[in-house]
Amino acid sequence: MSIITAKTPWKAYMGNVPMNIEYFEGSMFEALEKVAKTYPTNIAFDFMGRSTTYKKLVEEVETCAKALKTIGIREGDKVTIAMPNCPQAIFLFYAVNLVGGIANMIHPLSAEKEIEFYLNESGSVTAITLDQFYHKFEAVRKNTKVVNIVIASIRDALAQPIKAGYMLTEGRKIKKIPADAPVIRWREFMALSRHCFYDYKVSRESDDPAVILYSGGTTGATKGIVLTNKNFNALSQQIIAANPMFRPGDKMLAAMPVFHGFGLGVCIHSMLTQGGRCILVPRFTPKTYAKDLVRKRCNFVAGVPTLYEALLRLKDMDGADLSCLKGVFSGGDSLSVELKKKLDKFLYDHKAVVQVREGYGTTETVTACCLTPPHMFKEGSIGLPFPDTYIKIVEPGTDIELPYGEEGEILLAGPTVMKEYMHHPEETAKTLRKHDDGLTWVYTGDLGMMDEQGFVYFKGRAKRMIVTSGYNVYPAQLENVLDAHEYVQMSCVIGIPDPYKMQKVKAFVKLVPGVEESEETKKAILDHCRKHVAKYAMPCDVEFRSDMPKTLVGKVAYRVLEEEELERMKHSA
Repeated sequence: MSIITAKTPWKAYMGNVPMNIEYFEGSMFEALEKVAKTYPTNIAFDFMGRSTTYKKLVEEVETCAKALKTIGIREGDKVTIAMPNCPQAIFLFYAVNLVGGIANMIHPLSAEKEIEFYLNESGSVTAITLDQFYHKFEAVRKNTKVVNIVIASIRDALAQPIKAGYMLTEGRKIKKIPADAPVIRWREFMALSRHCFYDYKVSRESDDPAVILYSGGTTGATKGIVLTNKNFNALSQQIIAANPMFRPGDKMLAAMPVFHGFGLGVCIHSMLTQGGRCILVPRFTPKTYAKDLVRKRCNFVAGVPTLYEALLRLKDMDGADLSCLKGVFSGGDSLSVELKKKLDKFLYDHKAVVQVREGYGTTETVTACCLTPPHMFKEGSIGLPFPDTYIKIVEPGTDIELPYGEEGEILLAGPTVMKEYMHHPEETAKTLRKHDDGLTWVYTGDLGMMDEQGFVYFKGRAKRMIVTSGYNVYPAQLENVLDAHEYVQMSCVIGIPDPYKMQKVKAFVKLVPGVEESEETKKAILDHCRKHVAKYAMPCDVEFRSDMPKTLVGKVAYRVLEEEELERMKHSA
């Protein structure tokens, strides 16, 4: 075992968060099973009027695993799960693990061609989705290796009174599946478990691949990120260690999606393997989120900045009591200093005794690996590394570590680092590099700096950097300035081609409700920018938008704005 010599300036500032943890060495299912034996009658999750205990959860997972075995799933097989946050998705996630398979987690709202890509990239032999997405899967099935498609329905997981209402509203909109469709319905699928008389439990090592999640990586091209049992189990222990106020039975509002590292790793697996209780939110709307948060008396919430920004505008929250909150986490995108201030005031005004704590991570490390500690906050910082996690700042693309306070590329190391990019050995080699300090580092492509106490500051994605007249402009910094203006609810900054400057800076702004889209408003925002931004970084234009395009996980989709701008320039040329 190599001796680790990486610097750890944060050691003295961790409070009662340990630097090191003894990690569970079993599979993801075994971690769940272990906690279920300790708290069999505790509620594992709630879903639209129905609660499931830990004992029942493990029973359903085992039934599901027997059914998977019966339809031919064997060790190492890839199974695509395309579902929102619903009970069937939870059962399947752990059942695939129990039979030794690998769960290929994808967004159910993906386009047909994207679904075809995910199925082929992973080599999935079975796909499991909801009835409303069946037709997309059937359209591409012939171009893939998929043998079985299992179809579940939200109505199957609902309590009786809610089921009737669902069928009169949402259920009516679902396109009918032909009676002779070559699929296995969920009830038929689960009934197949009766035919499994042989051992369906496959022993898996902690370093065996367990999950595939998708991300653009550092190049922007979609790749499958292969994550292990250890990656997920280590994350769950780190999350709890970094939140010593957590107690078994505490409720997490699980609105972040199950096909994303943040939703799956933080909101679901970390809770279910540590005795927490998940409030599953199948489809996010600000109103339902707020209702669940208040009515269910949630203790922890995690989300992206756009989710919180929506929460701030809800009249339904007037007078709401949020004293139940123990932790409010923001990640997945940069949280502007101004939005944090607004959120903290909102929490204070609603009787919460906590502030929002920003985190940072990448899908290459499952999700979060750095979090603002509960006892110490620094403006603009994304906090300190988790236990056994190391962060350093280097000259981009090199192993030359920079002094504290200097900006460079953020590197990450620790027990949550991915196994590889599936089918991309060259990019894996570029992203995962072993250094003389004995650690394998993830080159994130993100820019940041670290102060002398080990607090990390995110400065923007390297690939989002705008170069104008030879100067570097970081959109996240400019967005922070724009968001501080009283007229601005949300902003996004992009670079647009310019024959003289190479790129010009353009800002897109969503105004606070009631503010008029006028030249006077635009002038006021630009005047504000001039006070805070160097001349070379000034936006050449501010375009008002009634809403911003979002990625599948709720981030502002700046690439969509870039493509729209290029298309517009082509037509005007």
